[in-house]
Amino acid sequence: MSGRQGGKLKPLKAPKKEKKGEDEDDLALKKKQQEEAASLKAAREKALKGGPPGGGIKKRVFSS
Repeated sequence: MSGRQGGKLKPLKAPKKEKKGEDEDDLALKKKQQEEAASLKAAREKALKGGPPGGGIKKRVFSS
C-alpha cells in the first residue's frame, strides 16, 4: 500500500490566469501614481538639500 491511497490528490500546478489587457482607467491610475511618486521624490530632495530649518528658541538679551 502506498502512502497516497485513500487521500485526496492535489493538483500539480495552479491553472494559469488569463492576462487581461489594461483599460484606460488602469492607465490613468498608473500615470497618476507615477506623478505622485515623482512629486514626493522632488519634495524629499528639496527638504534634504535645504539643511536644518531655522527658527527654534532664541534668547532675548535685555540691556538696561
